[in-house]
Amino acid sequence: MTLQDFFNLLSENPFWVLSYFLLIPFTALLAGILGKGEGHLEPWTYLYTTLIYLVCIPGIFAVTLSVYVFVFEKRSILQTDMYNQVLPIFSMILTLFLIRKNVDLKHVPGFDKITGLIAMIFAVFSIFWVLDKTRIWVVSFLPFWQGILIFISFLLAARWGWKKISR
Repeated sequence: MTLQDFFNLLSENPFWVLSYFLLIPFTALLAGILGKGEGHLEPWTYLYTTLIYLVCIPGIFAVTLSVYVFVFEKRSILQTDMYNQVLPIFSMILTLFLIRKNVDLKHVPGFDKITGLIAMIFAVFSIFWVLDKTRIWVVSFLPFWQGILIFISFLLAARWGWKKISR
């Protein structure tokens, strides 16, 4: 089974996808109502951590997939798959908003690892985009020190993201 086959299977059976991405924000809303003012305490932080990981991993993957499809494959925005590219992002934003209303995200264990993952993915995509757009004759006209500074900044961003994940 290829990734495209998996996406086709999800698009043909939207009940499970809709259930998953609607249940997580609903659980965050319910936890916010039941644990009002207690979001920083231990049982609630573990629930919020679980909800964040359950929604952010597919959400980050959907963002990455969308960037890849629009930037590298140059696919039209009209061909966007609502279940695989839009719903996970919407559910991620809504869940983070609902959780943030009850608890400061710095109290949620592991949230800094998610932001590190996002930074690392952004740095890698930036490197790939530069490599995709760069031609040999453009590099030869770029001053060497500027090229080195750009490369070092991408490496520092990737290292910062890796530190956030591995901490």
